[in-house]
Amino acid sequence: VVHEAIDIQPDVVAARARVEAARARAGALAAGPHEFQLDAVAQRRSTDELGGRQRFSESEFTLSRAIRLPGKAALDRRIGDAGVVAAELRLDDARHQGARRMLDDWMDWLRAAEHLRTAEATSALLERERSGLARRVELGESSRKDLDLIDVERAQAQARLLAAQAALHSTREAMHSDFPGLPIPASAPAVDPPLALPETPQAWIDRIIARSHEIGALAADAEQADARAARARAERIADPVLGFRRLDERGGAEQVNGLVLSIPLGGRYRAANAQAESAQAAAVHGDVASMRRDISREAVVTVTAAATLAAQWQAQRDALDASEAALKRVKRGWELGEVAVAEWLLVQRQHTQIAAAEADA
Repeated sequence: VVHEAIDIQPDVVAARARVEAARARAGALAAGPHEFQLDAVAQRRSTDELGGRQRFSESEFTLSRAIRLPGKAALDRRIGDAGVVAAELRLDDARHQGARRMLDDWMDWLRAAEHLRTAEATSALLERERSGLARRVELGESSRKDLDLIDVERAQAQARLLAAQAALHSTREAMHSDFPGLPIPASAPAVDPPLALPETPQAWIDRIIARSHEIGALAADAEQADARAARARAERIADPVLGFRRLDERGGAEQVNGLVLSIPLGGRYRAANAQAESAQAAAVHGDVASMRRDISREAVVTVTAAATLAAQWQAQRDALDASEAALKRVKRGWELGEVAVAEWLLVQRQHTQIAAAEADA
């Protein structure tokens, strides 16, 4: 289901069409640019012969075709094959980017759901405590000031709850908009504790670089540019045109059959074109080196961030555990009358913030 939702993404559909276009161009290059050409001439000849005016129908037909010189066909096939490889890798990259968008949408939804759970729990807790405190105020066991303080905190918790509900709805709609064919569960699953990456960081860095579609596609472009440069150099010797010629003159009284050979002579244009293609190939090789550098840097940053973020989450998890223990003690102290309600509300607010930070981590 996930793959189907990714495959109907507009950029994936466009990339798939470009693969078909590249395959068609490769077929055209393999067949070659030369096709048969038919030239036909029909004319009337008038002569003064034998004391009278003579008229004759005459015709001329030439059937010709340029012949690709040895080596050029192999270069054309190499150009076409490299174009197909580049298009296929860019299709893989489009799918990869679609998968990353889906992951971002999914994690945004999980994060929003986790914040909503925290907001619901906090709101429900304050509702219960407010009811109990209101009863104690009626009995004269607590002051009205404490009830006012908890009402303020309860209103703020309700505002956070409404914001969390809106955020969850927004992330769900964003995922539905980006991937309309993806069935979204009614409720988000709980976030599992993150797992440490297996293998060494360097192994992951090497894998990211080796599997980079961007590097592979540009490398295929460089291969194609090299072939184009070689093809342009080969084109300095133009393909000859060989044809069969048939003439009927004087109403068929004279007939001529012959072979026609035409050889274009290369000049400065073909030399300059070959030079331009060679320079373009060098530029694409530079692009490959630049992309490899960028992907290598991104791989190092990504793998390092994965380890760092895991450590940050563990620290946030430890902070949340400590906050839960502190909150229980302070709440118990408030229930026993040893701690003011304002102190308990402050610790409760801090605990809510720490829970949100742990969920984000």
